[in-house]
Amino acid sequence: MTRLLRRTPLSAKLEPSPILQLTSYTDYAFRTLIALACVAPEKLTVGEISESYGISLNHLLKVVQRLAELGYVETTRGKSGGVRLVAAPSALTLGAVVRGMEPELGVVPCLRRDEQPCVIAPACRLKSILSEATHQFLASLDEHTLAEIIEPKPRVTRLLKLTARAN
Repeated sequence: MTRLLRRTPLSAKLEPSPILQLTSYTDYAFRTLIALACVAPEKLTVGEISESYGISLNHLLKVVQRLAELGYVETTRGKSGGVRLVAAPSALTLGAVVRGMEPELGVVPCLRRDEQPCVIAPACRLKSILSEATHQFLASLDEHTLAEIIEPKPRVTRLLKLTARAN
């Protein structure tokens, strides 16, 4: 008996990869803002946030520092210290967070500052297409706020096992 083998095209075997991928830095920023929004106006320690998500405390400290520089959170040192959300969740868009955390969001090197230009840059149309796609991506994120992504707030708070720290 002769069996015919069907070949699966290589393209069918590959899973689609994301065109745009945010860094863990931005992911951790979103996670931090979500946790803080759940307990606002109270505070959490960076250690509590780290433990809730099971992520690196050292990485999270850098993220919180940047969020404070952006004016989204306030940090307090000492025994009763912690991090508090100061931005209104309903006013903080996801696009603003991404722009603040990833100022060099270009999906290809030619869209990022200080990158060596490609040899076909003067004639390439791909750069403008990818630039437009990036702008549309950010515009889409601008339509959503932190307040939206923490709903249902009691469930998210429970899943993170969060307990706010008093002022």
